[in-house]
Amino acid sequence: MSYDINEACRFEALYGGTYIGSHPTAGRNQYMVLRFNFSTMVMSDDIARLEENFNYLNCGPIYEMVRNKNRYARYFENFSFSNEHNATSMLDDVLTRIKAGELPRLYILIDEYDNFTNQLLTTFKDPLYENVTTGDSFLRSFFKTIKKGVDEGSINTCFCTGVLPVTMDDLTSGYNIAEILTLAPNFTEMLGFNHDEAATYLRYVLRNYGSGEERFDEIWTLILNNYDGYRFLPDARPMFNSTILTYFFKKFAVNNGDIPQEMIDENLRTDIGWIRRLTQTLENAQEMLDALLIDDELIYSVSDLRSKFNKKKFFDKQFYPVSLYYLGMTTLKNSFKMSLPNLTMRSIFMDYFNEMNRISSDARKYAPVYEQFVYGDRQLEPLIMNYFTEYLGQLPAQVFDKMNENFIRCSFFELCSRYLSACYTFAVEQNLPSGRADLVLTGMPNTTYHNDCRVVEFKYCKAGEAVRIDALTTPAEADVTQVSAYAADINRQFPTYRMRKYVVYIAAGKVCKVWEV
Repeated sequence: MSYDINEACRFEALYGGTYIGSHPTAGRNQYMVLRFNFSTMVMSDDIARLEENFNYLNCGPIYEMVRNKNRYARYFENFSFSNEHNATSMLDDVLTRIKAGELPRLYILIDEYDNFTNQLLTTFKDPLYENVTTGDSFLRSFFKTIKKGVDEGSINTCFCTGVLPVTMDDLTSGYNIAEILTLAPNFTEMLGFNHDEAATYLRYVLRNYGSGEERFDEIWTLILNNYDGYRFLPDARPMFNSTILTYFFKKFAVNNGDIPQEMIDENLRTDIGWIRRLTQTLENAQEMLDALLIDDELIYSVSDLRSKFNKKKFFDKQFYPVSLYYLGMTTLKNSFKMSLPNLTMRSIFMDYFNEMNRISSDARKYAPVYEQFVYGDRQLEPLIMNYFTEYLGQLPAQVFDKMNENFIRCSFFELCSRYLSACYTFAVEQNLPSGRADLVLTGMPNTTYHNDCRVVEFKYCKAGEAVRIDALTTPAEADVTQVSAYAADINRQFPTYRMRKYVVYIAAGKVCKVWEV
């Protein structure tokens, strides 16, 4: 840790050759570092037990910092705590000793500062949340002690990470010295990988754990579709989610260069409970899902991307886009619209849509045709017809009035990914020189599907067009030209791919026509 006074002799070993190493600050190795992690806080239904659990969690780090001879015990000889069972009291004792003895100042790190307060919100325990964040609660007292330490000079910095600024805002005067860095332009790339960094990371993994950098373009396209797309300011560069990308690379390395069947760690998927809690009513939820899965966008105001907002604002219907943005579910498309960043989020929102609309996921509806595909003829047409009859066939008639191609490609992708994730990787609206391909299925390396690439172009029509669509014997020439151009773009980049192209017409829930062209 570059600020830890105990690590002064190891600064070069730890940070040599890095930006930190070549740009040391005046605070380099000047402080005692105290770390807290609120993510392991044990929950309870009453504030007394919450306070007890909070103290149990946080007294330990303070005690260890003071008593451990390998930490800072040399600064605390003949020192005793007034109450070893109260974290706020213990911290106050330490700050008093630092001030009186002119000791090195504290640098406090708090990870997931809002973890347990967010759990109160997602489980609809609003009164308990209010008790925790107002009055003389244990949490406000803890942060008031930190504030006092900063004011008096015993604490140099308290750096907090979390999901939302809501708890920080609701603490109000208890901790009104916080500077929110989330939207500061210099920090938009702090915790993710930009494209240059991700490319360097990928080349390193391929050299050391894969078969070499000749696979770069193929794997790059894969991770671009699955993990890229986060943009934290309208003019910021797109970012990869660092946690999920590292999960992929770790699995890739363990598999000796094979693509992992599970493209995302299920433990890292955003809790769908947040969506339920945020929308509160079925009407609100349906409106939000329509905007994201059908319109593929949410309208927002740049001025709403404020650094702080309280619980009341967070749950305001008009504030949904920004709330979803902070939860990592949406990202900025431009200065006016937000969208889903990647396939992972599309899948999560499709799950919620299916749950809300009571769409059956009974494998008996789908598995037989996928079994025939995997072990039989590998014809895509039966999968599309199965999707039309068994999936779309469950939707109420009014849904088709607002449906469009974006919903079709998202929902068909989600269904295919349930059964073919070991066979193909997927790209929805893949960017290509000639446009954006609706759906691309690319065979997994080191399987019999490798080099098998399918490109699907969907065309959706309202119910009034059903008779015309049903009468078609061939697809429109313009649609064939379009999907062929997409396939040619891919084939130019990957000449070994065996390209297969499809045009699909769907007229509401009435007609489906599929052509391989």
